[in-house]
Amino acid sequence: MPQSNIFSISTKEAFKVQALQTFRTQYRDNPVYKEFCDYLKRNESNVHDLGDIPFLPIEFFKSKKVVTGSFKEETIFTSSGTTGSEVSKHYVRDLRIYENSYLTAFKAYYGNIEDYCVLALLPSYLERTGSSLIYMANDLIQKSGHADSGFYLNNIDQLQDTLIQLNASNTKILLLGVSFALMDMAEKFKMSLNNTIVMETGGMKGRKKELIRQELHSVLKKGFGVQHIHSEYGMTELLSQAYSKGNGKFHCPKWMRVMTRETEDPLTPQQAGKTGGINIIDLANIHSCAFIATQDLGKVYPDGSFEVLGRFDHSDIRGCNLMAL
Repeated sequence: MPQSNIFSISTKEAFKVQALQTFRTQYRDNPVYKEFCDYLKRNESNVHDLGDIPFLPIEFFKSKKVVTGSFKEETIFTSSGTTGSEVSKHYVRDLRIYENSYLTAFKAYYGNIEDYCVLALLPSYLERTGSSLIYMANDLIQKSGHADSGFYLNNIDQLQDTLIQLNASNTKILLLGVSFALMDMAEKFKMSLNNTIVMETGGMKGRKKELIRQELHSVLKKGFGVQHIHSEYGMTELLSQAYSKGNGKFHCPKWMRVMTRETEDPLTPQQAGKTGGINIIDLANIHSCAFIATQDLGKVYPDGSFEVLGRFDHSDIRGCNLMAL
């Protein structure tokens, strides 16, 4: 399947055709996914619509090598994890697909990256290896071409000075940060930024009390003096991201779609408007698995946007016997 087809998708019908083609390819050439589908008695003969496609539980990325075809990976993206815990591994055959995905999506929502100074406040990610977020942020920093673009670890005083100076010169700024680090800044400083997109990537990771989105965004808006807090929704197991411009509703690029499943029956898809487990079709995952059942709870709206409302407790995850495959 040519990767160029993915990023030229423009209609729902074209997405459906590409998704079903991807299912057939991955059913044939992805041993882990095929075994999962066979267990559910789903195959090429009875999968005819998006609702028929099985979604692989995201936990499989921790215990299995989820790949389509045989290849030598360019890199392995890994998730964060506590000491001794298993981490997800995403074997990436072609990093150009990932780069094409995030650059095309960013341009669609925010314009050319060259128009921004990119400041990345991602301490917990910088302190480990294998982060797909760090890879993306580093590439955005390089492609922005701005002399002040860069990473910040714990030097938030310097970051504040940089933000104030850039804001005074009317420079467009993208401040990409993990939630707890942005909170640290918002609690320590009070700024008034009018040229800055503050984008949180989620994740308190035990560093601070978990806040609901409205509480977090309220603190950040006051601290940075902005009207909206943007959000990025991505994960190790995906090669695409969704974005929210401040109202809590995320929008997917054309080659990605979010659906929900019943919380009590993970194999039953839901209609728009109900709260359920988030399933994701990411057609950029052509060399791993494009159909992922996450541990997030959310709601999908008729226009295709979605909201993230929380996560399943481990005890709430149904169908764990399938992990024995």
